[in-house]
Amino acid sequence: MTTVDLKTLQQEVSLLRAEGKYKETIEACYNLLNWATELNDYKAMLTAHINSAASFYCIGAIEEAFQSIESYDEICIKYGDEADALHLYNVLFLLYDYNKDYEKAKETLSKSIELGMKLEKFNIVSNGYSNLSHVCLAEGNYLDALAMASKGLEMAKLHEPQSRILELRVTLNIAQAYIGLGNQGTSKQLIDEIVHDPILDSFIREKSQAFILQGNWLSKQKLYKEAFESYSYAKELVESYNDVYLLKVIQEERSNICEKMQDIQLGYKVQKEYISLLNEINERELALTALKLDVTHNLSLIEKKANTDYLTGLYNRNHLETVTNDWLRQAYENDESIVCIVFDIDNFKSINDKYGHLFGDEVIKEVARTCSSKIDDNEMIGRYGGDEFVIVLKNTTLDKGKNRAEKLEKMIRNLQIDRDGSMISITSSIGVTSNSNGSILTFNELFHEADVGLYRAKKKGKNQIYVTS
Repeated sequence: MTTVDLKTLQQEVSLLRAEGKYKETIEACYNLLNWATELNDYKAMLTAHINSAASFYCIGAIEEAFQSIESYDEICIKYGDEADALHLYNVLFLLYDYNKDYEKAKETLSKSIELGMKLEKFNIVSNGYSNLSHVCLAEGNYLDALAMASKGLEMAKLHEPQSRILELRVTLNIAQAYIGLGNQGTSKQLIDEIVHDPILDSFIREKSQAFILQGNWLSKQKLYKEAFESYSYAKELVESYNDVYLLKVIQEERSNICEKMQDIQLGYKVQKEYISLLNEINERELALTALKLDVTHNLSLIEKKANTDYLTGLYNRNHLETVTNDWLRQAYENDESIVCIVFDIDNFKSINDKYGHLFGDEVIKEVARTCSSKIDDNEMIGRYGGDEFVIVLKNTTLDKGKNRAEKLEKMIRNLQIDRDGSMISITSSIGVTSNSNGSILTFNELFHEADVGLYRAKKKGKNQIYVTS
């Protein structure tokens, strides 16, 4: 894949997410991340992680979203810029708000506001204060909610070009804070200004929130008939963009108002609508659970395919390198020994030349099946390429590694592979080495030492083991 192909894949990820195709986005992000890692393109890695996190959030897979954000943060610290940090804070806030972890949500928003001020991105600063106000409202802290929303309005007015909807979003929080503080006059004045603002015709979500807020105000004044009408209009608006969870809130309010008006017939009708909505929510949540399971399953298949050798089903070179590097790092910290065994099939080219490449593939698969059947939990086997295999052993000694290699050599020597009724025997040459008490820290170094041992075993006549230390 080229850099141009990588840019195309990044655009595909962004488009899929914008279209709400979250399952496809997550899978595309996984592919993007693999290619970005291959090309050391850190911006593309950030794109993959942030879109993956946002998509996981949208399907309710919060734990997976946090994992993506942690990976994003690690790369962002080393290679990201301030704009990348802002993306991080935006998604982190959503996750903390979802979990009702309001303290961390406020910490994240404070960082976003500070950075937004530095970059003079007043729309981001305004949204940050608006979200802080939202958190304070959720906590019932109306004074702080009012203070944060007022600062958000100041920042919205500094944004260029001027954005009326940006100002209205913050004003909604100001009005709600005044209702909480019992200031009905000021809150009514603000609500009247908002609901009559023509710009809301282009922003249906904000328009529905304005009429919900109006219904809230009217209900507190015991103007139940007017409140019911306001909530009913909000319901029509929300139905147009099908936010079932906001509809649930509206239907609960409409039901409460029917009870206060003692209108049994209307209350019965609203309750029927409410029950129908609950069934829809239940079906949607079941579908969401199924989607999460499907995404997890598909990612497992993609990951397995990415880490698996197509011919043998063993781990491939990339996975061997990734896991061994982790093992070597842990071994260095814990003063443990890692042993590497590298082996190949003697005279494999002659086998291919004499019997054909298809039989050669069968020989490789049979060796893989035989050797992998004896792998323990603290061991990993993979195909490095061609007829060359690697076994890495955790927390073991070089002597034990040599004993393991001797058993391996015997297993391969005892193999009888059928070729049109004739049984073909094979032998192997094996190199063994260790991480030399922590002095070797990468798979490439470890493999090289064992591969040198394999070369020397070949030079000494094949069908034997050579240990390097």
